[in-house]
Amino acid sequence: MAKNSIHCRLVTPSESLLDAEVVYASIPAWDGLFGVQANHAPLLARLGLGELRLDFPEGEDGSRSYLVDEGFVQIVDNTLTILAEKAIPAERLTVQEAEAALREAEARTLPDDAPDRAASLQKISRERRRAELALRIAKSHRGKGI
Repeated sequence: MAKNSIHCRLVTPSESLLDAEVVYASIPAWDGLFGVQANHAPLLARLGLGELRLDFPEGEDGSRSYLVDEGFVQIVDNTLTILAEKAIPAERLTVQEAEAALREAEARTLPDDAPDRAASLQKISRERRRAELALRIAKSHRGKGI
């Protein structure tokens, strides 16, 4: 293991997406972004909706991004474990699909008979934010061969 790296695992309920050394991770927590490097203090945090960016040691894969939503992050013994409810690699996101999801999210309205209006509005808003983020990530990583 390189001295300036931290071991990183990214796992969802359906698959293990990554098990590798990274030199830096930019993590979207529920209350904002935070960065992680080697020998970070132990931490447990709630994962939010956002772009997870992982930078690999020099001479390896450069960096990789994921759209993540909900879960937990743990750092202990120079190991970063990201348990995400949803995680989509940037290379799997397409502009066309993201634009379609955004149009669908923007067209969604609150039903008149919604039992919990506040929760329904929050869900609609979150779907819109997720679609906007997917579109931004798809556009920024398009054609980069990641």
